[in-house]
Amino acid sequence: MTRTPRTVLAAALFAAWAAAAFAQEPPPPSAGQSLYLPIYSDLWHGDLGSRNLPDKTALSALVSIRNTDAVQPIRVLSARYHDTQGRLLRDFVPVVRAVPPLGTLELFIERSESAGGSGASFVIRWQADRPVSPPLVQAVHADLRNPRTVSFITVARPVRAAE
Repeated sequence: MTRTPRTVLAAALFAAWAAAAFAQEPPPPSAGQSLYLPIYSDLWHGDLGSRNLPDKTALSALVSIRNTDAVQPIRVLSARYHDTQGRLLRDFVPVVRAVPPLGTLELFIERSESAGGSGASFVIRWQADRPVSPPLVQAVHADLRNPRTVSFITVARPVRAAE
């Protein structure tokens, strides 16, 4: 097998990615945070069309708030959904919801929901009685109609929020 510079570079990049993925340190314990989660209600793609815009595919999103602590519950205080301009569209958790140890709270954005746009987001606030392993918060975006399938994940990150 001949190794070209391109295959060597690809192998090196993959090795670096794999090492980083498996070498992650667990986040420090926390008693609460605000988390920013990107959401793509639609996905722009392809070439510019006659109206000078690319194609757009509507996506659904499953938001998964996973309590990674094996002992303590957490409370989700709010899950505020914002559109591309940052306007609040809806709070998906209008009352506090408890998530048991290793449990999951799921929220769903339908494919037909187009108000969020390609720059939609959640700001999710959670709290615990004492420092715990912080939750893992992801959104699985999907359009599973034949003949093409689109699916990808976004991950939340802690932010300072005024909400």
